[in-house]
Amino acid sequence: MAKAEFEIPELKEYPEIPPIQPGSMAHSKPFVAKNPEFMEPLGYPAELVDDWQEKAIEHMGDLLGKYRSLQVFLDACVKCGACTDKCHYYLGTQDPKNMPVARQDLLRKVYRRYFTFAGKYFPKLVGATDLTEEVLEDWYSYFHQCSQCRRCSVFCPYGIDTAEISMAAREIMDRIGLGQKYCNEIIGKVFKVGNNLGLPEPALADTLEGLEEDVLDDTGVEVKYPLDQKGAEILLVTPSADFFAEPHVDGLIGYGKVFHEAGVSWTLSSKASEAANFGMFIGSYENMRRISLRIREAALELGVKRIIFGECGHAWRVAYSFLNTLAGPFDFLDPKYPVPQHILEFTWGEIQKGTLKIDKSANDHMVVTFHDSCNVARATRMGDEPGGQFTIPRNVIKAVCNNFVDMDPDTIHEKTFCCGGGGGLLTDDLTELRVKGAKPRMEALKNVIEEHGVTNMAAICAICKSQFTKVLPYYGMGMDMIVSVHQLVSEAIVLTGQDTGDDDEQEDSTEDAA
Repeated sequence: MAKAEFEIPELKEYPEIPPIQPGSMAHSKPFVAKNPEFMEPLGYPAELVDDWQEKAIEHMGDLLGKYRSLQVFLDACVKCGACTDKCHYYLGTQDPKNMPVARQDLLRKVYRRYFTFAGKYFPKLVGATDLTEEVLEDWYSYFHQCSQCRRCSVFCPYGIDTAEISMAAREIMDRIGLGQKYCNEIIGKVFKVGNNLGLPEPALADTLEGLEEDVLDDTGVEVKYPLDQKGAEILLVTPSADFFAEPHVDGLIGYGKVFHEAGVSWTLSSKASEAANFGMFIGSYENMRRISLRIREAALELGVKRIIFGECGHAWRVAYSFLNTLAGPFDFLDPKYPVPQHILEFTWGEIQKGTLKIDKSANDHMVVTFHDSCNVARATRMGDEPGGQFTIPRNVIKAVCNNFVDMDPDTIHEKTFCCGGGGGLLTDDLTELRVKGAKPRMEALKNVIEEHGVTNMAAICAICKSQFTKVLPYYGMGMDMIVSVHQLVSEAIVLTGQDTGDDDEQEDSTEDAA
């Protein structure tokens, strides 16, 4: 088990509502972005501005004017308490400010003070408060203890979306020069190089060439992983982690095998070499739009007919919910296909058509469960039927694996628990929060391990895969038990002309018989 400088929560057989420990996570804060190289391209000051109170209130007013939903969410809460035990960070940390209603109130109290009649003249009667340095400190700490997973909104009778409130708070803080280092530096890399990891075109090309050699060695079949190929039918936009990290890259190998067997031409793009869009995490629609436009530009330059997204949870949310409005219209693409399309929709379609030859026994050494990623589960759909975002991933897994078990019904589909590292919190300066926030998912996973012998958990989100790789050892589980769904596809798919070893076995049998 990994060493920890904090107390790791004890996993229970069933989720329990813990007693509160006020202030237990007040110390948790991500590093502040101070480098002008990364802040200024995003349009933000690199340090806290002198008149930050005045500017923050001005920016809050600006957001309230732009987004009516934000004002509705700030006005509608009746403190019913339905959300209090629904946040994984509260369940893992016991800090009452991680109850969604309490976290929302950090912003709501300031909203009431400056934007409501009662709050201006009778602040104590309505719980309104001035925006002080202490309040700003709480904002920075606790709005970076929300992964914007939206589980609380599923249970809120008024549909209040805490994610929208956290996004607004982060946007306000960015505008006054109190931005988060991890997210803002990543967005800066996308603007400068094209992807979160800062991988230049030669590195991408070298990686893809290596994958082609690996697949050829393993199967005897030349499967291409093209980059910047003009005239290809499909542009695949996938998280940059797919280019090298484990188990992400195994998913990329699987995408290529599926495209190869489907007989379609496809390409990756060095300009749009990133599906992730951290503009959403910092609540900046302008930066989200700038990142999204790279995909449109790449599609036009390459002359593709379709855009397909790889396995990435929040990228699929941005693509599904915002791509057409932020970067559309995409009327230059083939209207026969949805814009955008998820790789799982494509693969499931090919499986249904019988295009892919599958040997499910290739995954018989695994008993697999599936983790619904928050943004896919609660903010998107797949396919033509309601609930496709739940059924299609499971259909694909069952088509390539003989052994599949779901986790507890209260922890999957729209009730799924966050991995603990989403929403721009996948950074080592928040390791304690990430480990504690993963507790509810770890409990559900531990139960299916003990009851059904589950050996592996599949996911379709780059952040989930990285987060689980990090936190599983803290709970005594192997970091390699997390797998990509298309890794399972890759293992089971039998390529046309693939060397399966059957001929060698037949030769050996013939020789033995002779």
